[in-house]
Amino acid sequence: MSDLDKAIAQLRSCRPIPEDQVRELCHRARELLIEEGNVVTVTAPVTICGDIHGQFHDLMELFRVGGDVPDTNYLFMGDFVDRGFYSLESFLLLLCLKVRYPDRMTLIRGNHESRQITTVYGFYDECLRKYGSANVWRYCCDVFDYLALGAIVLGASSTLSPGTPEDDDTEIEVCDQNGSIISRFPRQPAGQPNSSQEKVENSSKSTGDKTGPPGSGASGSSSGSVGNPTGAILCVHGGLSPLVDTVDKIRLIDRKQEVPHEGAMCDLLWSDPDEIDGWGLSPRGAGFLFGADIVKVFNHRNDLSLIARAHQLVMEGFKEMFDASIVTVWSAPNYCYRCGNVAAVLELTEDESGTGIFQRTNGDVGRSSGGIVESRSGPKNGPARRYRVFQAAPQDSRGMPAKKPVADYFL
Repeated sequence: MSDLDKAIAQLRSCRPIPEDQVRELCHRARELLIEEGNVVTVTAPVTICGDIHGQFHDLMELFRVGGDVPDTNYLFMGDFVDRGFYSLESFLLLLCLKVRYPDRMTLIRGNHESRQITTVYGFYDECLRKYGSANVWRYCCDVFDYLALGAIVLGASSTLSPGTPEDDDTEIEVCDQNGSIISRFPRQPAGQPNSSQEKVENSSKSTGDKTGPPGSGASGSSSGSVGNPTGAILCVHGGLSPLVDTVDKIRLIDRKQEVPHEGAMCDLLWSDPDEIDGWGLSPRGAGFLFGADIVKVFNHRNDLSLIARAHQLVMEGFKEMFDASIVTVWSAPNYCYRCGNVAAVLELTEDESGTGIFQRTNGDVGRSSGGIVESRSGPKNGPARRYRVFQAAPQDSRGMPAKKPVADYFL
């Protein structure tokens, strides 16, 4: 495209760009995305976002609350299209920002980035209505096939912001859209593992404790033997799969295809956590339900401190489950323009201790701490998390939609 910045400005004003520019943009995006692995490595600081679903004006509100690109690093966990009135403008803007600032924008695939789903839930019809043909829909679907399936975040800090005192043990801070603090939650002492933690540790001993990079499946510690003392964070759209017990198995999937109806790739985009033991059948008809035991064993085996995912409407914008081992982030406020929910983004700050990326141990986890820094109050096993909660953009900032979205299927 001759002028990417001009296209970004046009899309920011919620006006589609010409079809030939869309074709060129998608071609450039594919060239960029093909160089990324199935699991992209992202270094903190980063702001993690959930579903957008074509709610363009709420995406603009998200950028206002979280900071604009390229001043803020963003990781979007899929479902950019369908349901909302402006899927086209939303996805093309994010794609333009990805091409313009490739190191500041990470996009991973959701279950709606699919030919079959978009023909049912609005994106196909929107492209047809705005361009008079399905060409733009085809260009976008080709890009969907190249989106990564997940991301690993390294280097997240156990304190909320640079310069935070060491004795400040705030783990979670919730802010409103104006930056005012709504609530803060102190970090729980990590010295005494509960029974579920002991079960996880015992299960890992049978496989043998090793050390390796977070997310590699080569470590038996969830506190980060290599990487940050807080451990790594895995981001996927949906959830886990019974066919995937290590992050490395995600890296082996052939992702450049339409989302299959079953298998590991399908599960990563469709599964949900639930208050059950083990695995269960999903009411969605694709993917699985999985319980706390599954999450904790997976995190322990892969040296993860947290799984961040989207995929499910959360009325409060975010929901932590299973002793904060997994969190759902939802970034589409007043979903479908009528659900009345708020939205949220998750901010992870950078570890500036100088040891976050380079720590490693040559011994077994049981024999060496690997240089893990412990504060006076005990080890800090999880990243400090700031959730910015925001409401839908003001009504006077919205244009008149051309057509109501499909109303059913809120899962």
